[in-house]
Amino acid sequence: MSFSLRAAWRPAAVDALLVAFTWLLAFLFRFSLLRNDAPANLAQILWISTPLAAAVWAAALAGMGAYRTPWRHTSVPEFKRLASAMIVAALALAAVLLLLRLPNFPRSIVLLHPLFAAAALLGLRLAARILAEGRLTRSSAQGKPLLVLGTLDDAARALQSLRSSKGWQVVALISPNRGEVGRSVQGARVAGSVDDLAAVAQAQGAHHALIASEPGSAARRELLLRASEARLSLLTLPRADDWLQSGVSGGSAPRQVELADLLGRAAVQLDVRGLSDLLAGQVALVTGAGGSIGSELCRQIARFGVRQLVCIDSSEIAIYALEQEFKARFPELAVRYYTANVREPERLGDLFKLHRPAVVLHAAAYKHVPLMEDDNAIEALRTNVLGTLNAARAATACGAQRFVLISTDKAVNPTNVMGASKRLAELALQAHAAQHPDTHCCAVRFGNVLGSSGSVVPRFAAQIAAGGPVTVTHPEIVRYFMTIPEAAQLVLQAGLMGRSGEIYVLDMGEPVKIVDLARLMIRLSNKTEEEIPIHFTGLRPGEKLYEELLADDETTLPTPHPKLRVARQAEQEAIDLQALQDWIVASGADSPAQIKAALHALVPEYAPQIGSH
Repeated sequence: MSFSLRAAWRPAAVDALLVAFTWLLAFLFRFSLLRNDAPANLAQILWISTPLAAAVWAAALAGMGAYRTPWRHTSVPEFKRLASAMIVAALALAAVLLLLRLPNFPRSIVLLHPLFAAAALLGLRLAARILAEGRLTRSSAQGKPLLVLGTLDDAARALQSLRSSKGWQVVALISPNRGEVGRSVQGARVAGSVDDLAAVAQAQGAHHALIASEPGSAARRELLLRASEARLSLLTLPRADDWLQSGVSGGSAPRQVELADLLGRAAVQLDVRGLSDLLAGQVALVTGAGGSIGSELCRQIARFGVRQLVCIDSSEIAIYALEQEFKARFPELAVRYYTANVREPERLGDLFKLHRPAVVLHAAAYKHVPLMEDDNAIEALRTNVLGTLNAARAATACGAQRFVLISTDKAVNPTNVMGASKRLAELALQAHAAQHPDTHCCAVRFGNVLGSSGSVVPRFAAQIAAGGPVTVTHPEIVRYFMTIPEAAQLVLQAGLMGRSGEIYVLDMGEPVKIVDLARLMIRLSNKTEEEIPIHFTGLRPGEKLYEELLADDETTLPTPHPKLRVARQAEQEAIDLQALQDWIVASGADSPAQIKAALHALVPEYAPQIGSH
């Protein structure tokens, strides 16, 4: 049996005694309280039937799994299982008594006893549950005051989990629905709406708030920001997969809020079915493998049983760090590490011919907007455009099945050289794909990736660690965000889908204000804005207040995955790839203004902007 006999015999013995007692009680009720004449052989009937009833019921309860859960943890599923076991026990006992044919046995006992037994068994378990919850309540009364933020339904689920978590005392609920103020659930009262959050926290002496709303919901993000404004330390309950993967007990204990909780949508878990068919036994190659996205791509690919993984990066330090990590995490995986630059077509071609990858994921790129804007404009073109073209040509030359370019939302109606270079890379890839139909070539557009190198998150973290200030360019600047794992999964998923030459975009939910992100990071560091002030520095050259995932003349079409769509754009003349390459090679001595003018001719939607909108 799946449960411990040692743990089950005591409750089974108690149940058997209760069944025997209620069996006698049923006879007492039948012949004494109802004033019926008892048969002459009543003692014989009781002597035979009482242990029989206890044995049959005990066997039925054990056989139906009634002892798999301790009484103190009894809940609705256990009550349902117990009810089923009692029905089976009553029917089985009736059948046995029918076969025994005891003379003068009162048939009404078969109907009366299950009622008494059910009341006794259910009551015993309910009492055990009440006593256990009482002990938890007394234990939590010594814990830190905690506010729970969410609707009554959200709070009910959170309170259930918090019962087994020591160290916290829920002193009040805060609901986003003002109509729920004054109501209560599981003994906790809704003391106010989010507008009353600061006042309730002060009145209750609470410095911590637990966000109970659905992960990834817009309501959850709003509660996070309001709690942050109230200077409360933010907590949430872990997702089931978090504590299952951690392998530790006490997984229902509150954890600190993470930046991913700020997303206005659930973190996308892309469908990985079919990826094994694509990758298992194949050679996969990743350019920019030492970067944030590239390294995560390598980690995701390692799960699918590739025959060999080829990692290419121009940074010696980055590729060395990746090598050390993979030697420890994936010692059985065949991996080759190369320091090579995608701007060198001969070197790239040699590596592709040597390993003949079936799947190529092109993550190598310059992505820092201000740095690429003027002095390094030509570098952005040579890496982002020619590097993409070099990698795509090498992929088709060696017979690769799939090639995926990692693009950006900054490629849509770009106002900076970096975004325009990525849009030009998309156009170049589409032109190349039209000439080489045997290799499936596509691009994937991201928003900003939380925690990636060069993003605002590590910059804010460094500024907070240094004591501030945290610098934000504009109070209204907003960006779309995604997590590093879902960005990598998006690339792999796009490699499976659709036709060559397509551009994929993710449903990114609602954009996040950068200033809200800064405030949340300050609060997660247990600091206040008085201690770590936020300074606004003004928009940088080429920077927009907002980013778009689709250009004005584009529409989207659905894909088999609900969060992934295909961008459709207006027909335009294909780019002359040789002319494009000749121009970039010859433009090294051109001024930034000349490069931007030529770039605008190739990407008409490119509109350089400096300053605010």
